[in-house]
Amino acid sequence: MIKIINYLLQSILIYSFFLVGILLRLNMSRKLFSFLFVYIGPIFKSKKIINRNLDIFSKKISSQNRKKIINNMWKNYGKTFIEYIFLDYFRKNNSHTVIIGEENLSQIIKKNKQVIFISGHFANFELMSMEITKKNIPLATIYRPLNNFFLNPFMEFLRKKYVCPNQIKKGINGVRETINYIKNKHSIALMIDQRVSEGEEIIFFNKIALTTTLPAQLSTKFNLDIIPVFIERDKNNNFIIEFQRPIDPNKFKNKLELTKELNNVLEKMIARNPHQWIWTHNRWK
Repeated sequence: MIKIINYLLQSILIYSFFLVGILLRLNMSRKLFSFLFVYIGPIFKSKKIINRNLDIFSKKISSQNRKKIINNMWKNYGKTFIEYIFLDYFRKNNSHTVIIGEENLSQIIKKNKQVIFISGHFANFELMSMEITKKNIPLATIYRPLNNFFLNPFMEFLRKKYVCPNQIKKGINGVRETINYIKNKHSIALMIDQRVSEGEEIIFFNKIALTTTLPAQLSTKFNLDIIPVFIERDKNNNFIIEFQRPIDPNKFKNKLELTKELNNVLEKMIARNPHQWIWTHNRWK
């Protein structure tokens, strides 16, 4: 009962924030919520987990740089949060994005290829799948539903309408659904930076982390290249989306070696801009 009440109160607060965002419009909302999240974010997320994650990332971070990374993470968190109610703007408007590695997408379109897109929770991560669907590449995305059942239906509605219409819930049924989408000529997009309940114990930033093998399994089984995607927010709140060179599964002796390589790719992405990765997730639990 307490959990239900908490979810209800959280939803009322979040829907109230969304209403404020609509009234203020995009630019003012970003300014407000990037400021607010520096102060209200730590109320809902554990400082202990964030600091432990940063310790695993690097023992050499100075206290000043640590504070800067955490503050910038919360600022980006606030902007990304309020940008959900402006996804229709991002869907219709291309002026906010710069694409790097356009040739890697062009090859998919030209050859009518299927691939596995992998990434992590950087900047406004929803825009990566949105950009792929804008190119008319048939796509299905794998996601984890929010625990808050008052809020999740609205977020699912936004994702399906503006990001990608084909949303697959994580889980056993989700794997079957994913395979069906592949058999129906869709590419698959998924995040690989979060903790999973089942997977392989693989080094991630010098510490063992339970890691999903799903991208490697799908890539190997269906002979699909894997394309890492990285997104950054610049100082003007525009986004640089990079579609990196395809990873050929046939160059790895087994799924484990391929999964290790994907972890290496993800490490490089995080190290490239640690200020825009979500450090609140208990990745090394």
